[in-house]
Amino acid sequence: MVLALLGAAAAPAPKVRPWKPVGIAGPKFESHPAFDPRTGDLYFVRSSPAFAGWRILISHCTEKGWSGPAPVPFAGDGVEADPYFTTDGRSLYFISTRSLDGVKRKDLDIWRVDRDTSGAWGAPTHLPEPVNSPGAEWFPRPAMDGWLYFGSDRPGGLGATDIWRARPDSTGKWAVENLGPTVNTPGDEYEPLPAPDGSRMILMADGDLYESRKTRAGWAQRTKLGPEINSEGMEVGAVFSPSGRSLLFARDTKGPDSGELFVWYENGPEAWPPDCTSHD
Repeated sequence: MVLALLGAAAAPAPKVRPWKPVGIAGPKFESHPAFDPRTGDLYFVRSSPAFAGWRILISHCTEKGWSGPAPVPFAGDGVEADPYFTTDGRSLYFISTRSLDGVKRKDLDIWRVDRDTSGAWGAPTHLPEPVNSPGAEWFPRPAMDGWLYFGSDRPGGLGATDIWRARPDSTGKWAVENLGPTVNTPGDEYEPLPAPDGSRMILMADGDLYESRKTRAGWAQRTKLGPEINSEGMEVGAVFSPSGRSLLFARDTKGPDSGELFVWYENGPEAWPPDCTSHD
């Protein structure tokens, strides 16, 4: 009995835990969280349990906990998803099928919205070609190396959907390149997430999460993350903590926790995601 108790006391804490904040978690599919580095607000995607009809919502941390989610002030007339802040919080990238020049569209493209000096969001900007293409673009993520990483099913890739990156030169002209066979396969690669320090990248491919390390020669051969992270369902919409030690992601298990958020503490727990419990 004593040995059993000692063994139970010494059991390590689980590396992956559910994150179900009151007011955020619910019967719909919550995914793609992004924390505003300036205000602490939580931006995230809510869709149907079948992962359709994406909308970006915002929730504020208040004295009573997370506020009821509301549409972001720059919401458009199409489906919208994949919000992500620049490090300084001045800009946010996302994807949308919103109307362009008064024309309704079905094509998912990358957009960016900037804040003015008062902190108010302006009108979103549609990124130009060749960043956007006649195909679909997904999960735009700026990295410390100056590149904007994203997924796309545009022609010229190695599979159905590949990971690409783009950056402008001094004249504002964009160059786009495919990340190549160490990252891309004949299958589907959708969501690239560079780490805050640029040393590695998490990517979602065919419903699972993988990792690629940055080397002098470029991005190394990707490896699949372990079974504590990848389930029989889909893992999607990951975001690193500012330290790069933890990962928050959504999991579609087709069960009671389908479309809920989970956090992976790779090297032990840290005080993240932000706690916004009631102070009453």
